[in-house]
Amino acid sequence: MKIVLASSSKYRKHLLSQIIDTFDCISPNINEQALADEDPKALAQRLAEQKALSAANKTSEPALVIGSDQVAWLNGQQLHKPGNAENNMEQLTHCSGKHVSFYTGLALFNTQTKKMLSLVEITTTRFRRLSPNEISRYVLKEPSFDCAGGFKMEGLGISLFEEIIGRDPNSLIGLPMILLCEFLRESGIEAP
Repeated sequence: MKIVLASSSKYRKHLLSQIIDTFDCISPNINEQALADEDPKALAQRLAEQKALSAANKTSEPALVIGSDQVAWLNGQQLHKPGNAENNMEQLTHCSGKHVSFYTGLALFNTQTKKMLSLVEITTTRFRRLSPNEISRYVLKEPSFDCAGGFKMEGLGISLFEEIIGRDPNSLIGLPMILLCEFLRESGIEAP
């Protein structure tokens, strides 16, 4: 059965390529705004499922469609992708010395059976107390404008933390690989 990743994220593509040799990518077209009073876990799961369904509607062949979305949460507020250096530095300053929770929703939709598997992995990070100089240096060396939280876990971003608590560090990159492998096995696909 064909595998489809409902994403245009180069980070998710790279992670999936580590376990699946051949897959298609379809960019989902969904509204990612939170609903009124929607908590971060419900938001991440809903968006992951909507992405999978959106991509499933764009494929004509039988497929397993993978959707994923991440919501970063600090003190009752959602952190978005910074978009530019100034916002990146401001966001990291705001995270300095604090716990930030990342809710990574994963959905796997089977277009033949119409079965949807979905769950949310929660990863809690504790940022070190970061000086303005450290933040500026980090943003200069590794701009992370397209990453929720404003860092790249797979790169220099690891140096920003004191602690990471969660089942799968890949969740911070945007695709919970342990859970994905479980979903694939449950769907009859052996990933390696």
